[in-house]
Amino acid sequence: MDEELQKAQRLEDVPSLLLMTGDQVYADDVAGPMLHAIQCVIHQLGLYQEVLEGASLSHSKELTSVANAYYHRDELLPESEFNEDLTERFFGGVRKPVFTTANAGNHLISFAEVMAMYLLVWSPEPWHLVTSAEPVEDPDELARYRKEQAAIDEFRRTLPRAARAMANVPVYMIFDDHDVTDDWNLSALWETTAYEHPFSRRIIGNALLGYLLCQGWGNQPGNFGDLIEQCQKLFDSSDGQHELDKAIQDELIDQLFHFQHWHYSLPTSPRLVVLDTRTHRWRSEIRRSHPSGLMDWESLTDFQHEIMGEDAVVVVSPAPMFGVKLIEMIQRVFTFFGKPLLVDAENWMAHRGAASVLLNIFGHPRTPRHFVILSGDVHYSFAYDVRLRHKQNGPHVWQITSSGIKNEFPNTLLEWLDRLNRWLFAPWSPLNWFTKRRRMWISPRLPEGREAGERLWNGAGIGDVRLDEEGAPTAIRQLDAGGGGTIFQRRAKDD
Repeated sequence: MDEELQKAQRLEDVPSLLLMTGDQVYADDVAGPMLHAIQCVIHQLGLYQEVLEGASLSHSKELTSVANAYYHRDELLPESEFNEDLTERFFGGVRKPVFTTANAGNHLISFAEVMAMYLLVWSPEPWHLVTSAEPVEDPDELARYRKEQAAIDEFRRTLPRAARAMANVPVYMIFDDHDVTDDWNLSALWETTAYEHPFSRRIIGNALLGYLLCQGWGNQPGNFGDLIEQCQKLFDSSDGQHELDKAIQDELIDQLFHFQHWHYSLPTSPRLVVLDTRTHRWRSEIRRSHPSGLMDWESLTDFQHEIMGEDAVVVVSPAPMFGVKLIEMIQRVFTFFGKPLLVDAENWMAHRGAASVLLNIFGHPRTPRHFVILSGDVHYSFAYDVRLRHKQNGPHVWQITSSGIKNEFPNTLLEWLDRLNRWLFAPWSPLNWFTKRRRMWISPRLPEGREAGERLWNGAGIGDVRLDEEGAPTAIRQLDAGGGGTIFQRRAKDD
């Protein structure tokens, strides 16, 4: 992004907005050297500590001294009959914390850790407070730590350029699961398991509080007056002791869990509508362990009212509304056998009710004529042109997915999935009639530089979308993090 700004010769070449569509930080998957840096910042700045409940440690100050401080935080949940039963029901007997990520060994826990993480991710300045250290002794962990240190050093080297770019472009954000924890609110069972335990409830609440202060508040500040007032009350309660008042902190977290306005819209041209697909879930009516719909009926109805009558709209949906059919089918199979956690089974088509309402929105006669959907989440990139079958005057829909800035999909696996998807869901395939979006005609754009016929691009980076005056895309690019990238331009008929 910084390089693109440096190359801009005209005002129209400068991006109007930088939209971050989720997983800006990984609170649930922190490198060892980053966790050390976080502890340095907490100590040097005197960030607020807190009392913990329901864990094998009673205070956040103990996080630096316990034997499980690095790479073993998934073992910090207390040993109790309740938790053993809980983990048996939810994780099939594998003992780990409520969190479902496979990388919970350095999961952030305290509010101070979350805030220090944000400071280190957004700004190069706090890194001056970080000392050199290797706080692990196990040979395997030490080798991992040193490997991660090399990646962190490269991140630190380029951070000033990222900070400069973000200072020169309006930036808007929305959370996805890793900003809080993997599979956040995946199902009704996940919610019950996570929110009924005081330790996991506090960890999730601290991450959401960090999101409020470092991301959400800046989107539409007027929506957050009451919450910010409560935050001020919490910080004032420390009374010089650098310890948060437990009762006030619990009360604030409860307010965060019930907050209804994380989503927002901007009166731009075309109108920008950013969806919250995490806290308004449509819970499965079939089984509590099945994935919830990404938005419930009320939220989808509000979304429809927001866009009705607009000529054009840009919608930010963290997960693609129109994804890869084969991958969604695999997720559906794993869900049928009761294992949705193994394949991250979250997509718009996973829930019958949510999928039906969403597709009906596109068929409404007053839906916008130009409908651009910007997404991330899946760790590969693609662009689709979408039309309604048998409706010549239907809306023009573009699903544009850029994901992610760092994480990539396993390349060989993605190539096979791409190839199988083209074979199994070709335009003539009867399998298309078993999909929920059979009323839609989807034409993938082909990325330059890929082999003939491939639709998916597996280069980590950021998307660049240019719109004309009517709100239709004139150029769709993927700018790779390592330089280069691709242009999604030619069309090929599909399903």
